[in-house]
Amino acid sequence: MQLDRRAMMAGSAAMAAAAAFGPARAQARWAPYSRALAIDGAGGLGRWPGNEDGSLSADELADARASGLTAVVFTVAPAGRFRFGADGFESAVKAIAHQEMLIDRHPEFLTRVHSHADLMAAKAEGKLGIIYTFQETSPLGDDIDRVDLFHGLGVRVIQLTHNKRNLVGDGCMETGNAGLSAFGHAVVERLNATKVIVDLAHAGDRTMSEGIAASKAPMFISHTGCKALSDLPRCSSDANLKAMADKGGVAGMVWWPYLTRRETPMAADLIRHIEHAIQVCGEDHVGLGTDTTLSAMPRTPEFEKDNREYIAGMVEDGVFEAGRPPDLYLFIPDLNDVRRFEMLAGMLSARGHSDARIEKVLGGNFARVMKEVWGR
Repeated sequence: MQLDRRAMMAGSAAMAAAAAFGPARAQARWAPYSRALAIDGAGGLGRWPGNEDGSLSADELADARASGLTAVVFTVAPAGRFRFGADGFESAVKAIAHQEMLIDRHPEFLTRVHSHADLMAAKAEGKLGIIYTFQETSPLGDDIDRVDLFHGLGVRVIQLTHNKRNLVGDGCMETGNAGLSAFGHAVVERLNATKVIVDLAHAGDRTMSEGIAASKAPMFISHTGCKALSDLPRCSSDANLKAMADKGGVAGMVWWPYLTRRETPMAADLIRHIEHAIQVCGEDHVGLGTDTTLSAMPRTPEFEKDNREYIAGMVEDGVFEAGRPPDLYLFIPDLNDVRRFEMLAGMLSARGHSDARIEKVLGGNFARVMKEVWGR
């Protein structure tokens, strides 16, 4: 990837301004944003601290519209918790029913995305498209026919594993690195046949490489980072990124503290991962998967206290390694704005990336895979 030196210096200046002043003082706007398909490969709705009944407030719905996003790949189950047996299935069905209710309650803001045509309609109508996903396969249990059932309920992306081992394969936190099971191969085959996108985020290195090889259709690594820049289990090796790209897939760069080994990542760190992934995969195979809610986080004393407690719990659970700072954040501070995708696009533009490339990274690449796998 060749970048003009002057453009790179301008981009660095823009990022420095964002770091110094925060998003309110460094709104890096990008004129083509209104025409772009902006898709978060792993996103959510709601403002901190959320509503106990799972409802959406007027402000939260306004955020969905103000974000300019076309769609989010939205986790309905199991949200990182492992619920094997009957509970795994039942909790997933209930979660889908709840989201269906929210879409029906707010049709002027939200819409279902089951096809590429639905995605394009969401863009044309100015609504946020909701694409259901699982962040691992425990809702299937050992019944592969549930792939068809959940497809009928609107699930269009299924992640094979979360951090730990399940019936399909090993997650990235398993030391054994056992890879894809025989059942896992059968699940990938059924996902392909049912036109559900295979997602390899959170997979162990061997599970990821074997999942890529097994899939006959392009796949996602919906929210990941580049292991070459940050050697952590949640990041993907160059070999796996290249193999994924060779099969036509897309890797979404995550916005969590996996982009660095210690401190909270900033926009500059995210851009380093995006640019490295483009070098390894090509510009047709890189996207964004924030793994955050699209609303900005309020930097209030109450939030800071709750965040420290939450991070301490994640360190205790092994999600983050010991020694991480207590004020680690699960969002990027200098992109803490509902228009974060547009701000990032402005920074990429300042670094010399073409408008066409930026549109691909913002969501065009995810949209291509959706069309190829789902059909029109």
